Amino acid sequence: QVQLVESGGGLAQAGDSLRLSCEVSGRNSSRYIMGWFRQAPGKEREFVGDVTWTGGNTFYSDSVKGRFIISRDNAKNTAYLQMNSLKPEDTAVYYCAVDEFSIRVGVPTAWGQGTQVTVSS
Repeated sequence: QVQLVESGGGLAQAGDSLRLSCEVSGRNSSRYIMGWFRQAPGKEREFVGDVTWTGGNTFYSDSVKGRFIISRDNAKNTAYLQMNSLKPEDTAVYYCAVDEFSIRVGVPTAWGQGTQVTVSS
């Protein structure tokens, strides 16, 4: 069984930076593609970005490209979402997700508990 524990998030002002962490535990923890989705009030959950298990490849949605950076430390079984130049429209609950093959297609193997990010103007 795979478990994800998220940390970070909170309140920020426009232009600030925040970092989220996602620690994975369970079988083959370092072999998963890891990434984030977010869900704003009244909106559907949307893909933010992901990173391959080697950390060598990342992919981002257009809405965060150039501002957010995903990285991972397999020695710590942890992925990070560095959010820079935050905008009020980044306000959402952020969910970490993992899967052996893809978190962008189908349903990820596991989800984190979600963490709130609120950006004021």
